[in-house]
Amino acid sequence: MSVTRRTATNVLLDTALKNFYGAAEEMRLSEDLIAILGNSERRLEVSVPVEMDDGSIHVFKGYRVQHSTAIGPAKGGIRFHPDVDVDECEALAMLMTWKCSLAGIPYGGGKGGISCNPQVMSPKEKERMSRAFAARIAPIVGTWKDVPAPDVNTGGQEMVWFMDTISKMHGQVEPGIFTGKPISYWGSKGRTAATGYGVATCGLELLKVVGKDPKDIRVAIQGFGNVGQYTALTMEEAGAKVVAISNTRGVYYSPKGIDIKKALAYIEEHPRERLEGFTCDGCEKIDDIVSLDCDMFFPCALEGVVNAKNADQVKAKWIVEGANGPVTPEGDEILDKRGIIVVPDFLANSGGVIGSYFEWAQDLSGYFWPEDEYNKRLMHIMKGNFKLVWDYAQSKKIKMRRAAFMAAIQRVADVVRLRGVFL
Repeated sequence: MSVTRRTATNVLLDTALKNFYGAAEEMRLSEDLIAILGNSERRLEVSVPVEMDDGSIHVFKGYRVQHSTAIGPAKGGIRFHPDVDVDECEALAMLMTWKCSLAGIPYGGGKGGISCNPQVMSPKEKERMSRAFAARIAPIVGTWKDVPAPDVNTGGQEMVWFMDTISKMHGQVEPGIFTGKPISYWGSKGRTAATGYGVATCGLELLKVVGKDPKDIRVAIQGFGNVGQYTALTMEEAGAKVVAISNTRGVYYSPKGIDIKKALAYIEEHPRERLEGFTCDGCEKIDDIVSLDCDMFFPCALEGVVNAKNADQVKAKWIVEGANGPVTPEGDEILDKRGIIVVPDFLANSGGVIGSYFEWAQDLSGYFWPEDEYNKRLMHIMKGNFKLVWDYAQSKKIKMRRAAFMAAIQRVADVVRLRGVFL
């Protein structure tokens, strides 16, 4: 019997569904498996009442979506952003399912967040909001149920508030429920750099298979948060010339190359400016980084930045997706026709979730690895995953995104088939 395919008005969810259905059809996946994997297991919406500093009460909307727990506990970040809604969380949860599957780690996919503007909130307001949200989602998260992590506008401090709240509710320390915690409190050495390090590793592995020396490559990086910073630093250390970096304040471009360590030092000294006022040899501020003349482009900001309107203007030969969903399906089609190779997000930026898996494993055992062991294990997995997808794409004569989806979906589908449908 024919199964009705879902559609979505949310751009990110529509993109996730189109990529899934396209790969599933090419794999000739059965209609029952398509129906199961095309829907999330749980979509939770909660009200988060917070007493603001002025004594007023504001009720925020919070969400947690678990797309699949077929392989293991749901895994995925919690973000604080005005645009957070349940459809966005579902799209990102689905991507996390494929990301964890492709990485070969024992997790499913989840995602969550609160619709808020943390930039205008005091630390105490954010703490009260974080703790209230943790209490609301406590029934569905847990070491073997759902293990959230940091995402946009959240970090180690929020994870401590989450963990501490649920630990107090349970009457015992629960370190394995949340990852991305500070090293001083059940965190893991190496976790901070893991995503950016993994993104850069995929970029360097791509250069190897296409026969290019990093020293001959000009790199542009959109987004200079945690992921963009460590991507830039790793590429620079490999010998590549980083000619452009950007954030919400603008694009900083220098054909002579930007000293990334200098840029990082500037941010350290001027955290509120976010690169505003940064200067370097030959540096100038420009309006657009997507169409910049470079060899390799790393979009490490938000989704949909390369799309039908600007994909034909991209000058880079290779794109490595550090953000989630930075290239739309329409943009992807244009890039593919132009021969531009794209390393997909859930392969390239999986260093973060692999690092979270390492932290979780260490929390469960109570034994913490030195940073060099952490990085060695991370690089081993990232290189192996890149080779798996590259070889699959070459053998099937398909683009890397489709190859990654097919490999990831197949693993989840096999487990769903093996476990059966529980009634």
